[in-house]
Amino acid sequence: MRRLFWLALGGTIGALLVRKLAKVAESASPKALAAGVSSSIGGLADAVRDFADEVRDGMAEREAELLDGVGLDGRLGARAEEF
Repeated sequence: MRRLFWLALGGTIGALLVRKLAKVAESASPKALAAGVSSSIGGLADAVRDFADEVRDGMAEREAELLDGVGLDGRLGARAEEF
């Protein structure tokens, strides 16, 4: 009876181990690795695009602050006629 228990336990552990190893081998396949790299590059491109948009918004805001600080409203042609 004890031998049957240990045999069943060993078979169960062996089956679980084989399933786990198969999943690991599948996730390390070239197809899975390429999909992971592709999604990472897509995420990086989105992050760079968002950063560039934030920089542009910040630049426009700072430009407006500077123009307001020196008394210009962005219409240089109208200001130049005063001189």
